[in-house]
Amino acid sequence: MPLVFAAITPHPPLLIPAIGQEAIKKVEKTKQALEKLEEDLYSTKPDVILLISPHGSYFDDAFTLNVHPEYETDLRQFGDLTTKLKFKGELHLSAILRESGKEKGVPIAMVSEEKLDPGAAVPLFYLTRHLPNVRLLPIGFSQLSWKTHFDFGYLLKEFITNTTKRIAVIASGDLSHALTTDAPAGFNPAGAEFDQKIQELLATNNIAGMLKLDPKFVENAAECGFRSFLILMGILSNMKYTYKIYNYEGPFGVGYLTANFVI
Repeated sequence: MPLVFAAITPHPPLLIPAIGQEAIKKVEKTKQALEKLEEDLYSTKPDVILLISPHGSYFDDAFTLNVHPEYETDLRQFGDLTTKLKFKGELHLSAILRESGKEKGVPIAMVSEEKLDPGAAVPLFYLTRHLPNVRLLPIGFSQLSWKTHFDFGYLLKEFITNTTKRIAVIASGDLSHALTTDAPAGFNPAGAEFDQKIQELLATNNIAGMLKLDPKFVENAAECGFRSFLILMGILSNMKYTYKIYNYEGPFGVGYLTANFVI
């Protein structure tokens, strides 16, 4: 089967040793979960990683494919000038995917940016340590409806099914940023409720429940990963898998979920 790996990862920059330094101890469980996920990914020997990030190129009315011959992580905004990862881009498949989007009426915009955002850089730092030749296609979501995100994922599923490449999908995204009073978004009671609800829906493959979530509730939770997860669920629709949560924690008032969909 062309789809060989699918996972959800958080992306706190503190996980990068040059940034987190001593504070990395507070996310040790997430670090260990990502290291376990790296073993899982390596064993599948992927040719291409499709990485869905909330913090890359963004359009309200279209999904984005960042198509570039080479990529490099950029963590300067966090004071890290030394951590630099480089990846080759997957150019051929992106062109096919865009044409498929046109045929199905799914709006897809092509961009070309060398620098990778933190939402991509953090999981890639951990998950690709032993995959020097894997190619990358960064994907961004939009402001379109929940259902449209799921439909875009289903389009990706059809695209993946028809390729001879071994494809891995990483849905990068943090849960609520409003779990505590000192959280980045301040405290909102919707935060913990959202994090619990999302984990329940993912564990039971309840796509209908995800699509019915009130946008205001999601907004109050101050999350950044929900739409990444919707796209992933579209990719996984009608597939058999075993959902495994490797870790969930919120030491800084932000929910960090690491999970593997074992195919």
